[in-house]
Amino acid sequence: MSTPPKIVTLTPDNYTELGCPCFLNPKQEGHQIKLEWLKKRFAKGFTIKHLMLENEKRPSGFIEYTPGEYAWRAVDANDYLVIHCIWINPNKYKQKGYGSLLIQEAIKDAQKQNTAGVAIVTSDGPFIASKNLFVKNGFELVAQDDRFELLVKQLRKAALPAFKDWRKQLSQYKGLNVVYSNQCPWVARSMTEFAALAKEKGLALKVTELKTAQEAQNAPSIYSTFTLINDGKTLADHYISTTRFLTILKKEKLIK
Repeated sequence: MSTPPKIVTLTPDNYTELGCPCFLNPKQEGHQIKLEWLKKRFAKGFTIKHLMLENEKRPSGFIEYTPGEYAWRAVDANDYLVIHCIWINPNKYKQKGYGSLLIQEAIKDAQKQNTAGVAIVTSDGPFIASKNLFVKNGFELVAQDDRFELLVKQLRKAALPAFKDWRKQLSQYKGLNVVYSNQCPWVARSMTEFAALAKEKGLALKVTELKTAQEAQNAPSIYSTFTLINDGKTLADHYISTTRFLTILKKEKLIK
């Protein structure tokens, strides 16, 4: 008989052993940056739960969520828990109910904390979970903006979460800008590469790190973890590779 999946909550005592989520190599820069970032967030209710499966030495999935006032997304979701990320890896473990198992952990914590519910930003685009898994778990669509959808599992009557006016923030970014946060280790590991590439191409790239949840909630994009902007125009609103970065610059005729 196989052993049931085990859910392990990341804590200051075990986070070095379990490691950063997102399945990065522990030797990569982004992994260490995320661990340092996490140290400052545990005391504010930041939660990561790992999925541990039989015969696997490392976690096979995780879910990351936080009280709405500390959400690193451009949403107004006070009195809710906000899920940042959910990931099952490798693919052989998908479609086995593990994603729902992790979502139920967030719902149970919301019930214990007597919050109004749980919210999540979804999209069919890159780097964000699609809505289907959440709809299966009782979440409902409450707002849509561009390619992003805001879904909520409401546990009691309260004001619904809403998207912030991220477009209003775009106009302040003149020239070529990257706005990012270390909430995502895939983004964190690439910042020095982007800056070096821009310098090599003779471009003045301004890099702005969002250092607080309040700054992230007022980011120039809903995902808020990474935005590439040129003179108030969004060129990318999610993590991109250095190859994609150069392709975008060529398309915009910023480089040859």
